[in-house]
Amino acid sequence: MKPIDRRTFLCLSAAMLAQSGAAHAGLWPFQNDRHELSGEEDIRGTIFKNDAPKTLWKWHKEGFSYQKLEDRKVMCNICPNRCLLEPGDRSICRSKVNMDGTLYSLAYGNPCAVHLDPVEKKPLYHFKPQTTAFSIAATGCNFRCLNCQNWEISQAKPHEVRHEEMFPAEVVRKAREAGAASIAYTYSEATTYFEYMIDTARLARQAGINNLWISNGFINKEPLLELCKVINAANVNLKSFDDAIYRKLNGGRLQPVLNTFKTMNEQGVHFEMTTLVVPGYIDNEEMIKEMCGWIVTNLGPDHPLHFLRFFPNYKLTRLPPTPASTLDNFRKLAMAEGIRYVYLGNLPDHPGSNTYCHHCGQLLIERRGYRMPVNNLEGSLCKFCRTTIPGVWQ
Repeated sequence: MKPIDRRTFLCLSAAMLAQSGAAHAGLWPFQNDRHELSGEEDIRGTIFKNDAPKTLWKWHKEGFSYQKLEDRKVMCNICPNRCLLEPGDRSICRSKVNMDGTLYSLAYGNPCAVHLDPVEKKPLYHFKPQTTAFSIAATGCNFRCLNCQNWEISQAKPHEVRHEEMFPAEVVRKAREAGAASIAYTYSEATTYFEYMIDTARLARQAGINNLWISNGFINKEPLLELCKVINAANVNLKSFDDAIYRKLNGGRLQPVLNTFKTMNEQGVHFEMTTLVVPGYIDNEEMIKEMCGWIVTNLGPDHPLHFLRFFPNYKLTRLPPTPASTLDNFRKLAMAEGIRYVYLGNLPDHPGSNTYCHHCGQLLIERRGYRMPVNNLEGSLCKFCRTTIPGVWQ
């Protein structure tokens, strides 16, 4: 057998892990590998120089927002990392490259995971319940979360995973064929394949299909404003309310995410927030109280907040699952601070996943997994007291 070098071995291993890991995460990795880079020469990097391709493959597009600088350097303006790249350099998210003074995305029309999901899985509890979302992901993330559940694709480069050719018009067509009410940009970090997302979202909006942005919220204001023109709903992770924890646990910063919430609120986008309660990092009551106070003061009381139970994963396998009592306590604390709709996730059939009227307290929606055996909403109104329940219900 011909020996292979270390780079070849690592690339092959990453591709195999991506395929098996995506399946483990509940995604649908494509089995058709006719578009995958194949052969020893490609994987060893003969088409790569300084980690960027010498010649662009077909799944590329020029960056949506970037600056051209001296000496053929470029600066990406999509997210607050503002990657400064010399020719041949690759961005932090692994999906952008500087090709001779032009910034390109290599994650365009080549999703590595596709699935038809209940909208409640995003999680979105106040947006068109019991409809489905045609969910797509390309590789990449601008964070480095120690607890990432989809690290096999979020921490990979586009050429390291199996993918399918599916350009924006094809995504919209397949979503319509599947009977999906929405297209969700999800699983990895959609901001890193912004060019693919925005082009698809524009076509979807023209076709009467909703767009869902599932994100860490680490994006600059200018591209976010463009995105707000075409998205219908979002779930954004508020991973912590402590900048030091953001840097240590996620490799990001807090303030840009808070700015994202303010911008979406100003633009009238329906959004919900998710906080994964990681033991030892996100289980401080005072921090959660401060976070909820900020939400009510700056965003109002009506945006749903989801607390999710943590399970050991990726680089945090040493930690235990979040105690259910901690989640119960945080839900009570958040509601005491004035947030009207607080949910608990990753706790099957827990009453904390139900929706109760903020005015009369009656049960409006009972959730059993992704089923709704009880629904006491009439349009957007509480059946019992006729109070309007915030959300997009029809």
